[in-house]
Amino acid sequence: MPKRPNTQQIRLVSTADTGYFYVTFKNPKNTTEKMEKKKYDPVARKHVLFREAKIK
Repeated sequence: MPKRPNTQQIRLVSTADTGYFYVTFKNPKNTTEKMEKKKYDPVARKHVLFREAKIK
């Protein structure tokens, strides 16, 4: 966990169902909705939408 206050670690899971994910941080006070980003999926070998999921 970083030394930044009010941040939580989240997973960005690929919507291409490849199982690939990125790990990042977000401040839930500033961004209350679920994060969505278009990033590169090396398994699918193209840019796809990644959605936020909890870290288990």
